[in-house]
Amino acid sequence: MEPTERTIINRRIAVLPDHLANKIAAGEVIQRPESAVKELLENSLDAGAQCITVIIKDGGTSLIQVVDDGGGMDEQDALASFLRHATSKIASYEELEEIRTYGFRGEALASIASVAQVTMKTRRPADDMAVVVRLDGGGAPRLSREGREPGTSVSVHNLFYNVPARRKFLKTTTTEFRHVYDAVHRIALGSPDVAIRFISDDEMIFDLKPATVEQRMIDLFGERQFASMIPVEETTELLAVRGFIGKPVFGQKTRSNQYLFLNGRFIVNRNINHAVFSAYENLLVKGTFPFFLLFIEVDPRRVDVNVHPSKMEAKFEDEQGIYRVVSTLVRKGLAAAGGGSVPGLAIGQRDWAEGGESLRFTPAQHVWPGPVDRATGEIFQPPAGGGDISASLLSPPSLEAAFPSAPMQGIDRAAEDQSALIWQLHNKYILSQIRNGVMIVDQHVAHERVLYERALRRFANELQTAQQLLFPYTLQLVPGDYALLTELLPHFALLGFDIKLFGKNTIVIEGVPPDVKGGQEERIVQDILGLYKEYQQHSPMDVRDNLAKSFSCRSAIKAGDPLNESEMRALIDQLFATSMPYVCPHGRPIVLRISIDELDRRFGRT
Repeated sequence: MEPTERTIINRRIAVLPDHLANKIAAGEVIQRPESAVKELLENSLDAGAQCITVIIKDGGTSLIQVVDDGGGMDEQDALASFLRHATSKIASYEELEEIRTYGFRGEALASIASVAQVTMKTRRPADDMAVVVRLDGGGAPRLSREGREPGTSVSVHNLFYNVPARRKFLKTTTTEFRHVYDAVHRIALGSPDVAIRFISDDEMIFDLKPATVEQRMIDLFGERQFASMIPVEETTELLAVRGFIGKPVFGQKTRSNQYLFLNGRFIVNRNINHAVFSAYENLLVKGTFPFFLLFIEVDPRRVDVNVHPSKMEAKFEDEQGIYRVVSTLVRKGLAAAGGGSVPGLAIGQRDWAEGGESLRFTPAQHVWPGPVDRATGEIFQPPAGGGDISASLLSPPSLEAAFPSAPMQGIDRAAEDQSALIWQLHNKYILSQIRNGVMIVDQHVAHERVLYERALRRFANELQTAQQLLFPYTLQLVPGDYALLTELLPHFALLGFDIKLFGKNTIVIEGVPPDVKGGQEERIVQDILGLYKEYQQHSPMDVRDNLAKSFSCRSAIKAGDPLNESEMRALIDQLFATSMPYVCPHGRPIVLRISIDELDRRFGRT
């Protein structure tokens, strides 16, 4: 194919006329009817509205009307509101540095008016008459007066009527309606104290009264789905976060039911989304995604919402800190509310004599206790007044302290009955008799979970406890690994490594964590660095979590390592003292069970 001939421009540079500049800006700010609805709704909220009505026709292509009971405007402000870069929401650079309103760019109304026929009717409570401003495709405004209630009504007719190239790229009426619905839905979730009505083609879609967040969720999602929500809340020096996450059994087929509000503004942030998703650790069925509704409050001076004209993206001053707090909070919520499941083995109907052993997984829910102090038996409380990620978020629950006499639902641990039989199968799996059948534990991933949570606690408590080597070990790394280790050295120290940089890509290992077996010093550091680089490709924000996973994977008992009875019982005890004993840090199952009923059925006893 011949390359496209490049056009050489020889014209003089000139300032674009306002009507053309506004049409270009409209391409960034107003991409479809949904964009106009979002901008008008945010203007209503900034005006202090307590009741907002949204009316659309033909998916918003023929009509968008947003009516509110906000503060209204006088004639001067009504006319100025359609000027590009005209806004009442900021007046100085200092205010731009700490945005506390929904809008601030001063482009929305000018952009909408340049590509549609717009009528604004606005009245302040102190005025007798409303100001009416009409504009057609960015032309000169026409001014009049009429009577109406205090507040503002903006009607947008025939969006993109004068930009046919843009209009033809709009989707079907049904698709455009769905996008508008999503925009109104998000505003309704983010502002539950505001009454919102939504009417499409003369049909009432919803009529929401002012309510609490919980009631607004019931109104929008229904009681059944709300019952599957887990409330979460935490406050640190960095941020305050509250909201709801969905139980894994109610995973969604799409990412549509994921709502993130920053200082009241709906945003999209891939890092925070990943922080939530990673906390589920593959508890979700493959191909499904978690529900979440999170309200995050951060000092406006520590976040930049002026990233994109749509104002739906944000950059944080401390991205890693935000990621860590959100991920840890979700893990805590899942653990406290029974986020895991015990996979059960049900033997299929195929006859063993015919060579078939068909196994399928069936989940059995397990109610977990909340985080408990191992020493005192008391439930941890979040620290009052903030602090960084608290130890309470990372401390595992103690089953003995929380349920001293109640057996676990689904699995009764053999370790609770020291007379229960326990075996090691092929130096790989631990089998233990339980009251309702037999439990099978993968020894490697079980130890991996134990070491992973132990590493997270070391990070949280910032404890440096290395086991000193009798003879320090000198190791030469490739330049890339040496540079990476130099960067991660403080984190390695918290894991329990005592490492000195010797120069010329050489290190001296003087101490290792107690979990590292003797003779592994040479490969353990290199293996951890190798795995860490792999994890960073998928989750670049969470340094400590990736390092904890790398360390636990390389330091854990391996398949093929023989264990005596006391070691097996100790491992099971440690496993069920973790916050999530059924799934390893990478999402693989740790525990399976075969019920006695299933065995009875297979042997013809039922």
